[in-house]
Amino acid sequence: MLLVEDLAVEVGDRLILKHIDLEIKPGETHILFGPNGSGKTSLLMAIMGYPNYRITAGRIIFRSVDITHLPIDERAKMGIGMSYQRPPTIHGLKTRQLVQICAKGGDDIEEMAARLNVDKFLDRDVNAGLSGGEIKRSELLQLMAQNPDLLLFDEPESGVDLENIALVGEAIATLLEKEKMPRNTRPMAEAKRDRTKMGLIITHTGFILDYVPADKGYVLYDGVLSCSGNPSEILNWISDCGYEECARCAMKAN
Repeated sequence: MLLVEDLAVEVGDRLILKHIDLEIKPGETHILFGPNGSGKTSLLMAIMGYPNYRITAGRIIFRSVDITHLPIDERAKMGIGMSYQRPPTIHGLKTRQLVQICAKGGDDIEEMAARLNVDKFLDRDVNAGLSGGEIKRSELLQLMAQNPDLLLFDEPESGVDLENIALVGEAIATLLEKEKMPRNTRPMAEAKRDRTKMGLIITHTGFILDYVPADKGYVLYDGVLSCSGNPSEILNWISDCGYEECARCAMKAN
């Protein structure tokens, strides 16, 4: 599982996150809502281990190991993977080479790339000349090859047109072992017990919920998790009332 306890994170000399507590159990996917600048990406970066996101209090536990001060590569080897909102272009490195590194040589890269409709980009420099949707699909290919236990997604709908959002959403559902089940198959409770993948997804639009069933949602406002609950209900509250009202409501409840 992932356990974040009383986490505080600074970037430069500014305190970005305060008293963050959350727990994601095997098989669960959680959704993170919040306005721009609230600290959502900072939370994912801190979990992934980026050194610019300095943890000043609290701890992060992954699979019963304290990873609070582990470097990024060690976290990746333990089974944490991340899809970024704006990943960089990497000149001189082919997409095929990067996916081979992620897959450690054991997977059929051509087959995985064809499933995501990115096979024609395998011999192009990473993200060079790709559209937003193509970049997202290329990143999903890298995650599919890495096959991590904990997947972090920073706005997977960002820059993706309506034509590609279904492909991106269904690929994320597959990565999180939440593919749509045919009727008259195993009960959902049994299927959930079989899942081991964990997910934490940042979303503004909520489109991803049309493809990925989520177990819990949070609102992150001004660096604090102001409330939690059913993701679809939270999205409706935000649509009706806005983030500020959600934060005020949570403060009254506390």
